[in-house]
Amino acid sequence: MRAKLFSLAFFISFFAVAVLNLSFNTLTAEAQIRTSPSPDIVLEEEATQSAQEEATPAAVVERVVEKKEAITEPTPEVKGKLERYLSEHPLSPLTVTNFLQHAIRGAIRQGVPANTIVLVLLFPLVAGIIAASRHIVGIRGFGIFLPAVLSVVFVATGIIEGLLLFLVIITVATAARIIIKKLKLEYLPRMALILWFVSLGVLSVLFISPGLNLTSIMTLSIFPILILILLAENFMSIHIGMSMKQAIQMTMETAAIAVFCSLVLNLDFLQKFVLLYPEIMVLGVAVFDIFLGKYIGLRLLEYKKFKEII
Repeated sequence: MRAKLFSLAFFISFFAVAVLNLSFNTLTAEAQIRTSPSPDIVLEEEATQSAQEEATPAAVVERVVEKKEAITEPTPEVKGKLERYLSEHPLSPLTVTNFLQHAIRGAIRQGVPANTIVLVLLFPLVAGIIAASRHIVGIRGFGIFLPAVLSVVFVATGIIEGLLLFLVIITVATAARIIIKKLKLEYLPRMALILWFVSLGVLSVLFISPGLNLTSIMTLSIFPILILILLAENFMSIHIGMSMKQAIQMTMETAAIAVFCSLVLNLDFLQKFVLLYPEIMVLGVAVFDIFLGKYIGLRLLEYKKFKEII
């Protein structure tokens, strides 16, 4: 009981500190706006305006956003890079072996983002990698869906920022499940209350991200955040019936697989290869999955586990 009260008090204190920090920064900014600078200061600021603009937080965020070219966002930089690469490689006449290339370029000319097509074509490859990590290597993780979606979220947020949000959500959801366990609620109301805690935890991260200079989280769109929040329900459903040690181990394995798959999705040469030779990618992934399903031997980690028997 003391541990539960301590967890609840810690969470409330963390949220309160974040709110107070945001309120203090807002009041400080308002006080600075009310303060009227002297004429000398105004002249000096006008003389050095170009230098100051480069040092403002907004300019820093703008530069960071301009440099970030996440394939999950159909920004002009990403679309221009991929479409420019296609324009440098003209198509041969339509045949049975390149019909998909013609279809992709026709869709792009009609306005379909090139990065969306790349993600859709690479997603089966990510699913195949996750299946191989479990079927061949022996890494368990939480199925195929959760690591695959997490990998896309990590591409959108950045690996460090995505892992931070992921750990915050899992920690808050686990603590909330322990706290409300005594209430003996039904499943759906219990999950709704857990998502309430998770939303407050993510809100706290958004509050403190400017102070920690987490620009990727500050400029993040709502959809990766919503996906992470909604994935909390899946994690909590899988955690039921597990010990804390098993849950932590599987969560770490899931995060490791998702990070590896996000690195694969960010490979520039792979994105270009998918656009130029989509037929090879589609057929290659299908053949890989078939051969993977035919494997019935021991997993690599099992060789270490049963080393003495073998």
